[in-house]
Amino acid sequence: MIRTFKTHKIRFQQELSGKLWEFSPLSKDHKGEKYQVPVPSCWETYPDFVSYRGEGMYRTSFKAGGNVRLEFKGVSHTATVYLDGKEIASHYNAYSIFSAIVKNISEGEHLLEVRADNQFSEASSLHVPNDYMSYGGVSRPVALETVSDVYIRWVHFTPIEDNGWKGRIEVCLANISTEEHVVSISSVLDNVNCNFPETTVSANSLVTITEIFAFPDAKAWMPETPNLYLLNTVLSENNEPLDDMIERVGFRVIEIKGKKIFINRKQLRIKGFCRHEDHPNFGCSLPYEAIAYDLQLVQNLGGNSIRTSHYPNDEIFLDLCDEMGILVWEENHARGLTEEQMRNPNFQKQCEDVIAEMIPAHYNHPSIYIWGILNECASETEYGRECYAKQYAQIKELDTSRPRSSASCKFKTDLCFGYPEVVSYNIYPRWYHDTPVADYLSDLYNWVQEKTEGAGKPFLITEIGAAALYGYRTPAHDKWSEEYQAQALKEQITAVLKQPGCSGIYIWQFCDIRVSKEWFGSRPRTMNNKGIVDEYRRRKLSYDTVKRLFSSVSDYVEE
Repeated sequence: MIRTFKTHKIRFQQELSGKLWEFSPLSKDHKGEKYQVPVPSCWETYPDFVSYRGEGMYRTSFKAGGNVRLEFKGVSHTATVYLDGKEIASHYNAYSIFSAIVKNISEGEHLLEVRADNQFSEASSLHVPNDYMSYGGVSRPVALETVSDVYIRWVHFTPIEDNGWKGRIEVCLANISTEEHVVSISSVLDNVNCNFPETTVSANSLVTITEIFAFPDAKAWMPETPNLYLLNTVLSENNEPLDDMIERVGFRVIEIKGKKIFINRKQLRIKGFCRHEDHPNFGCSLPYEAIAYDLQLVQNLGGNSIRTSHYPNDEIFLDLCDEMGILVWEENHARGLTEEQMRNPNFQKQCEDVIAEMIPAHYNHPSIYIWGILNECASETEYGRECYAKQYAQIKELDTSRPRSSASCKFKTDLCFGYPEVVSYNIYPRWYHDTPVADYLSDLYNWVQEKTEGAGKPFLITEIGAAALYGYRTPAHDKWSEEYQAQALKEQITAVLKQPGCSGIYIWQFCDIRVSKEWFGSRPRTMNNKGIVDEYRRRKLSYDTVKRLFSSVSDYVEE
């Protein structure tokens, strides 16, 4: 499955995943071995490769001709792509989309090879030994398309509320030929025909056309009523259709007013969970059914939001959040990096690449209400401050319709609160220290308001929680027991929801996850065990505690 809806009617598109590919591990211990494996998948889920860190080659074949576009939704974590033995693309980062276009290939059968690498090295500044697992493999869907010399690169829709609904439609066209083309564009959304002026696209160039249209009958997208619309855009030349793109959009506006976050003029109260793409049976390559089940559990718990810790998520996850009315904090890929790690010469470019790939690809999802960056990185240093400033500026260039934030753990030392629209903190009272939660939170909040550039901005707790080993129960309520986790979360959630000026909470975390064995430190089972459910989604005692507390308050704050 590429998406949960059809994205083209004119452009030929075929999913190359969803079937068996040939997999060859590229190591001396597995020389000459070949396996038939499903794609998408992670090789850590294959027998005998549970802890394999290295390189692997995936192979499949397809029949096509002309201008071929190959889109990879995710390869972990470094990819080199070959078509008929010739390298056509390379890409770093497991969690963002990349593509390659090969012009005028001959009609017939062609060999596609993807060399994946999940090794850690100095060349990798973001995939480092960490508190989650860096898997290997072709972990998200792969699509084959044939495109015309001029084709639609992307379509972005920005809803505008102005005495009724309007929308700004931006269409980016690419001309991969050596000739100029004069083309026309038309879109249809909610039975409204949206026609653009005729456009000239120079040879080997990109052009973006923007128009604003009114949609008087459109219904708002809200968590409780997630109304969605198909935006169908067609590119024509000499009145002949060349290409199309179908996006799905929703009418909702996110606004920041003082210390409050609003969606369509209703003040939000976030009741959320941090969630990793991780499952013992699937690694980071969860299928549609498993993703949907996770989201059902989130809603059953009374939650209304998910934070994609700590990287862009699969489009199928975002499609389901759009459909189910679950708000998403999506962030670029960086977690807990020190200043020394941020000084890796590849760091800034690799972060910028993730942002540049994440936002254009995910722009149209109404569920995404905030962009996040640089979780728990060196925001207390002057060098870190420079990095934060650059990445915040990059996001603003790409999208002015959503607020920005970064989850900090630098208590009373963070230097970066002047940049985001929302101030966010990760805190663990009653776990890493035994301070009463209400006291610790009040002290932190007062410091932000009195001593930092975050004063007067919305404030979120983006991580809080305690660990429990599933099945370990004791009347002593010792740490690591299910009883202690439930007790700690009750105090934590209650304090956060009562804190004046706080817009909500993200519990760390939804489910237990595998962590890098090179990093794990004191993590029992080489797992981060702070999930409300374990890795198999079995409920801990804290499940009912969270459900009761989240369900006791509404998604909106009454003025």
